[in-house]
Amino acid sequence: MTHETQSSSASPTRREFLKEAAAGAAVAYGLSLSRSAHAAGSEGIRIGMIGCGGRCSGAASQALGLGKDVKLVAMSDVFEDRMQEKRAYFKATFPEQFLATDETCAHGLDGYKAVIASSDAVLIACASKFHSFYAEEAIKAGKHVFIEKPHAIDPAGCIRLKGVAQMAKEKNLNLVSGHESRYSLAYQEQVKRIHDGAIGDVVSIQSMFLRAPYGLVPRPAGISELMYQFRNWYHFRWLSGDDVTQSLVHNLDRMRWVLHEENPTWCFGLGGRSSSFGEVYGDMFDHHSVVYEFKSGPRLYALCQTRAGCYGNWDDVIMGTKGICHWTACRIEGETKWRYEGPQNDPNVEEQKILVGALREGRVVNHGDTMIDSTYMAIMGQIACYNGGPLTWEELLAAKFEFEPKIADVKADMVAPTTPDETGNYPLPRPGITKEFS
Repeated sequence: MTHETQSSSASPTRREFLKEAAAGAAVAYGLSLSRSAHAAGSEGIRIGMIGCGGRCSGAASQALGLGKDVKLVAMSDVFEDRMQEKRAYFKATFPEQFLATDETCAHGLDGYKAVIASSDAVLIACASKFHSFYAEEAIKAGKHVFIEKPHAIDPAGCIRLKGVAQMAKEKNLNLVSGHESRYSLAYQEQVKRIHDGAIGDVVSIQSMFLRAPYGLVPRPAGISELMYQFRNWYHFRWLSGDDVTQSLVHNLDRMRWVLHEENPTWCFGLGGRSSSFGEVYGDMFDHHSVVYEFKSGPRLYALCQTRAGCYGNWDDVIMGTKGICHWTACRIEGETKWRYEGPQNDPNVEEQKILVGALREGRVVNHGDTMIDSTYMAIMGQIACYNGGPLTWEELLAAKFEFEPKIADVKADMVAPTTPDETGNYPLPRPGITKEFS
């Protein structure tokens, strides 16, 4: 792994550290957090949740499970009922570690502010449009961040993410990525063997994230169009970024790791909707295929779908000059015969161990070195599918596209950015005709 870690031995108090960080002071790289995280006694490591869906709740539960010194002090969600439901869950499940109050359990589009103000470390897993923005706000305030994938959904979000990673380095703050595959012991050993030549030179890769749709949310009675889209956000492009960015990003991040973090030179993509019709499916494609080429020679054939009743697979098949690696089975066939039989771990738990461990031990972790380019690569494939034409890495980096409305313009009382037609379906991009995504 290439994730950057910094550490040393000086030890200011926790209160002094937080005061400096909140003021945006440049903290010396010699800072140690091991004593500062516990200097306030029962306060421990104070975490907050931005988003009360399954992923953020899972991350918070995993962090709290690492020790009684981890406290949940704040939580927010767009919807009060979802926030209150998870508030009751955490209060019952972690009674000694749940310290959130009425003031720090907030809902609405501004709820994130209470979480950032109250926490030492912020867990971000909500509508993906806001991931890089909330990370930016948290780092500005001197708070450590765990950010779930996708870390951004458009080039504008990636530009913001670059600034976030740099600011975290300057402030000596942790920025931990939700690309959980990198934290698997089995996958780490597998990549080491590939890098050591177990399958020879990589020639081609077939990556798949083929599944039925994410949870579909029927329209509740009496809800506005905008709030319905927030309820069903996985199925609206302006909130989720569509499925290459939302799902295939896992595979693409893994394969960048296999290819020594090489970025593609160009790609082209095919995508559309064939069977998922009706308002519950929002305005996303239900299948995508992207072909990426790399200067070192390999081609990556990346496929994803969200169609019910179709073939499912979540795997990468890595073909080399001396053998083949079956990623999820952790098995190599060819001149080398190998299957992983070592210790197993839960990569999602490991994400939180990285964050909490850094705060306990005085290390600073910054995953910006991989999270940004893997996110860019997913967005590259998504744009290629929408536009229908080829896209180079240089064109991607020059792009400024942001899904409308821009984050600064999102308001609870605004008009929804898309609406269904008379058939109940939302308009879709038309490859070869629509050219607005670059």
